[in-house]
Amino acid sequence: MEISLTTFFLIIVTMIFANVCGTLYFTNLGKKNASAAAFWSAMLIAANAFTITNYVENNFYITAAFIGTYLGTFWTLRWRQKQENKSD
Repeated sequence: MEISLTTFFLIIVTMIFANVCGTLYFTNLGKKNASAAAFWSAMLIAANAFTITNYVENNFYITAAFIGTYLGTFWTLRWRQKQENKSD
């Protein structure tokens, strides 16, 4: 079982992007903004498809998906909190 650091890194970055998409999807869904929610939903599926096709071949890459998921959600929520604090 060969492990590529490039693939590992790309999965982390892709999962960060996927979680940004997921957060923006739910934000726009809550605002009932259909067009934006649909866009972020499609981007979420595309990012997840890339990730899944890579870690199905090698279970070690699930670690990269976990790291990217955590960071993506954490950073996006921090960013949203800063935006909300600026508007207050």
